[in-house]
Amino acid sequence: MPVNMEGLTDLREKGAVKGGERQALDRRLFMQFLAFGACRDTAALIEALKKSAIASVLYADINDPQGVGLLTMSEDPGFFVTDLRGLLGGKEFSALELKSEYTMLGRTYALGHEENLEDWLVGRPPRVVANPAWQWAVWYPLRRSGSFALLSPKEQGEILMEHGVIGRAFGKADLGHDIRLSCFGLDKNDNDFVIGLIGKDLYPLSALVQTMRKTTQTSTYIDRMGPFFTGKAIWQSAAG
Repeated sequence: MPVNMEGLTDLREKGAVKGGERQALDRRLFMQFLAFGACRDTAALIEALKKSAIASVLYADINDPQGVGLLTMSEDPGFFVTDLRGLLGGKEFSALELKSEYTMLGRTYALGHEENLEDWLVGRPPRVVANPAWQWAVWYPLRRSGSFALLSPKEQGEILMEHGVIGRAFGKADLGHDIRLSCFGLDKNDNDFVIGLIGKDLYPLSALVQTMRKTTQTSTYIDRMGPFFTGKAIWQSAAG
């Protein structure tokens, strides 16, 4: 499939037409997930996060009695090698064991039909992960097979619509809310996306993953998924 050179270097995110013009915005939120083991004092971590004032969520790992997961976010990717590095170099986090296989970094993106582009890119994700009613989370990366990229835009849209219908149904029923991040070139394992499923109960999130397995995208065009981190929030900073 030949590359369409028109608009190739216009890297703005595009949303739905609004007021007669297509929305375009050169803003996006970067979100990073880190997992740690050998944590015997979660209270100390929470206190360090409070003092830092960093937008964050701390999860207790359901599969590791001494495991935690840390989600942080910023529009400036430099944050992760400055402010966040300073926090993680402190005594509370530096004593932990980093589980690098769970490290995920991605950026919010638009598909072109978002009614409120700015909120989708930078407003909604912090609200979702910081909602005190939604403390359960499943985070995982995935990579599509190369054959998906060779499909026509129409074929891709039809396949993605199937996922969209399921996601909206679970969200409308308050069973699960998704965070979708692009991680092309940001992931050491060359994954394409990072997915976060957030909700008030764990079972519906598991059911959502199970339901997605039956779709054309997952059953035919996903090369790999995971590893999966499953946990419950024990600290959520206030949503912006």
